[in-house]
Amino acid sequence: MPADGGPTRDRILDSFEKILVSGGTRSATIDAVAAEAAVSKGGLLYHFRSKDDLLDGMLARLAARGAEDVEKMRNAPGGPVDYYLETSIDSGSDFDRALIAAARVAYESEERATRALAALRDAWFLVLRDHLGDDSLARTIQLIGDGLYFDDTTGLTDKTSLSHVRNVLKRLGALDS
Repeated sequence: MPADGGPTRDRILDSFEKILVSGGTRSATIDAVAAEAAVSKGGLLYHFRSKDDLLDGMLARLAARGAEDVEKMRNAPGGPVDYYLETSIDSGSDFDRALIAAARVAYESEERATRALAALRDAWFLVLRDHLGDDSLARTIQLIGDGLYFDDTTGLTDKTSLSHVRNVLKRLGALDS
């Protein structure tokens, strides 16, 4: 068995995230997560001793995925700004599910989730700031990305939004051509 617990551990965390997204923290009981992951309660408890351990595991995995995303952003062929905007659309990826799950937990006043999301947001900001050399412009682009993500995850998306944003940012010289 791999040191990280391998596929069973990931399946448990995937199930925890799915339940958090669909029903919030009250729905994400140990029994519900075990059933969703198709493992026994004992099997779940082998990997995570409590719901708090599940949350810690989920947030640690989010941080690792976030670090990978920041590295992709930093090295994106179209530049960090375009990468950030392009990925500010909910693709239904595992990373998107993890972000939404952490946001659900943070919304319910869980400081660990709030700190994890803030750390990721800060990392994205630093890449934007380093690339642009301008704190205000970097923060503005981050807020635009937040708006794109909100619109997309709530079903309010205008399919032309991203192209409008790109047009304006090109005029401002903030987007690589």
